Amino acid sequence: MAASIFLSRILGLVREAVITGQFGNSTLTDAYFAAFSIPDLLFYLVAGGALSSAFIPVFSEYLHTDREDEAWHIFSVVLTLMSIIVAIFIAVAMVFTPLLIQITAPQTDPSKAAEFYPMAVMMARIVLPAQFAFFIGGILFGTLYSRNIFTVPGLGPNIYNIGIIFGALVLSQFMLVPTAGMSWGATIGAFIGNLLIPLIAMRSIGLKYKFSLDTKHPGVRKVFRLMAPVVFGLSLPGVFALFLVAFSSWGYGEKSGFISSFRQANTLMQAPLGVFGQSMALAVFPALSQFFAQKNMDMFRDQLIKTLRSVIYLTVPVSFILIFASSDVIRLVYQHGRFTAEDTARMAPLLTAFAIGVPFWCLQPILMRAFFAIQNTLRPILLGTLATAIFLAISFAVVTTNQAPYALALGGSVAAIALVILLIKSIAKEVPGLNTAPLLKTAVKASVAAIPSTAVFWGIFRLSERFPSLDNKYAALALGLLFGLISLWVYYFITKFFKMPESAYLDRVANRINKKSKPEPN
Repeated sequence: MAASIFLSRILGLVREAVITGQFGNSTLTDAYFAAFSIPDLLFYLVAGGALSSAFIPVFSEYLHTDREDEAWHIFSVVLTLMSIIVAIFIAVAMVFTPLLIQITAPQTDPSKAAEFYPMAVMMARIVLPAQFAFFIGGILFGTLYSRNIFTVPGLGPNIYNIGIIFGALVLSQFMLVPTAGMSWGATIGAFIGNLLIPLIAMRSIGLKYKFSLDTKHPGVRKVFRLMAPVVFGLSLPGVFALFLVAFSSWGYGEKSGFISSFRQANTLMQAPLGVFGQSMALAVFPALSQFFAQKNMDMFRDQLIKTLRSVIYLTVPVSFILIFASSDVIRLVYQHGRFTAEDTARMAPLLTAFAIGVPFWCLQPILMRAFFAIQNTLRPILLGTLATAIFLAISFAVVTTNQAPYALALGGSVAAIALVILLIKSIAKEVPGLNTAPLLKTAVKASVAAIPSTAVFWGIFRLSERFPSLDNKYAALALGLLFGLISLWVYYFITKFFKMPESAYLDRVANRINKKSKPEPN
């Protein structure tokens, strides 16, 4: 799962590099990114992220207690109902797209708004149908996760990114508004990666679907009861990107390219979240659900703590690099074509502020799914809503008092830290014997080890600037990846010297790779 999402994040960075190289940071890209605020709003309103989180525990409960036929019946009913509901929402959003764009991405400069809104509305209507693929794909993925199949769900975001890249490089050449090519690419990629391929995989495991609106089945009612708090809550992970676009547009929208800068800096911050946080959460969720269904809370507790410690271990060094070498990272990923040194300078403080919260953003999906696994969706959503209130208060204060843009990004990190503290304190009350001291111990040792490893990355990068090879984009990117690997190896050896148990995780990965790379004996 981590490997597939790592590939997805790499493709995501390639996607962003292609976008900035092709179109730069301008009103055109601002409109493209703002167009996704409507699909994001729809995804939140219909609880897209919570659908699989509510479905997996219930499906697993029936599946692992010898009620497989009932599990497939629940699957059929949920799939039928959500198909109807999502189709209706998409149709309504299509009609009211102009109004919704004005709400989610307000423009304070009238001269820019005249060009911005028509393009954003047009592109939003192109990508809205893709949400059907995401919603239904979420149910299909949840079913595959419950059967311990992770490869096919991992393909979804990769194909989606390839679709956008294809749209930027090829389809844009045939569009009156060039960025609309990326919108078409996104929609095509979403349907292939989230519907077509998962359906083929589902047939191989014995897909049993039958049209049904049996809302009286207790399993179906439990799924929607678990979803309800997410539908009516404003949990930070679900709405952060949406509110970030709104506040960046409101506070800094009159400056061309600033919406794009916020979006792209957040994308860099989200890379470790996907690779370490979301992949770990997706992989551990079926196991936690199974342990709870089988009343094995000791294994539930041990698996949760081990996963949280692993995430802290893996994300702290990445956070340090993004904080202290933000300009270097941005220059490697984005600075080419129409993306200038001025764009890098504008984005660097935003990335630094976002990066402070990286370990906490990566911890929250695991903690959220720990609650979902014990079939308690109300409490994490209430805590997530409280964290959202913190972010909104900070954002409103930042924008209304004309503070520097990085303060808005820093507000997101503060809210993420607050959410993790609240979630850990709360889950400790639900899981007997859960001790958070190991988490603090891992965080302290990881931070100490990350200081010299980050210094190595920064120092090597300064030395390399003397060589003209960095003028070549691909050479610079290759060198940057090499420097990152050297830095992480330094981190690994220091943590191994500290005898951190998490370092053994990398040992196991290396041993597994070595075994696969060795030729079979004759």
